Amino acid sequence: GREVAAALAGEMARNSVTVVSGLARGIDAAAHQAALSNGGRTIAVIACGADQVYPPEHRILAERIAENGAVVSDYPVGSPPEPGNFPPRNRIISGLSLGTVVVEADERSGALITAGFAAEQGRDVFAVPGNIFNRTSRGANQLLRDGAIPLIEPATVLQHLNVNGVAERAEVAVTMPHSADEARLLERLSHEPTPMDELVRQLGLPTDAVTATLAMLEVRGLVRRDAGASYTLTRPHGRQ
Repeated sequence: GREVAAALAGEMARNSVTVVSGLARGIDAAAHQAALSNGGRTIAVIACGADQVYPPEHRILAERIAENGAVVSDYPVGSPPEPGNFPPRNRIISGLSLGTVVVEADERSGALITAGFAAEQGRDVFAVPGNIFNRTSRGANQLLRDGAIPLIEPATVLQHLNVNGVAERAEVAVTMPHSADEARLLERLSHEPTPMDELVRQLGLPTDAVTATLAMLEVRGLVRRDAGASYTLTRPHGRQ
């Protein structure tokens, strides 16, 4: 769920779309952080006074958000983050947004409350399909059953919001292989980790050549190094 939120928020940021969320642990934090990492603007709507930070470990994140967007609240200064504050706060998240995306949600969750407010406010509601046996996917799947827009790639949001992909041409330059070795490596990588020694074996190239090529792909954000000297494809490549 955090990976999906980060991919979506990053794409929005690269296309000059502001990301609005609630500063909570998990999905919210991933969305805020991805927007910031991609040079975008993000807004956190909090359920306590503007002088408070909840959860407390997100204080530095809140400061970064304030510098690159805003941290807003309709509660008086000094108000603690009481449980009853969170559901009403969600109407502001949906009200500030052209569209609301539910990445994961249990059958009883704040994300579904936000989606309900969004529908009442005439906003688009998107939901990411999930495993029908996964508790945290039940809410999103129910939204899809009830008519939410299926979200299987970030471009879906941009299309529905009529936002042209301002980052498209730059992305093509980044994602297209720059050499035959890069192209061969990218074809053998997937979104599941592949060990370095397996890549060397498949390609039949010296280890130092494979390492150097992977380093360049990592700099361009096409691959990620995981534990155990394995590599994972982080985004599609060769998009025309």
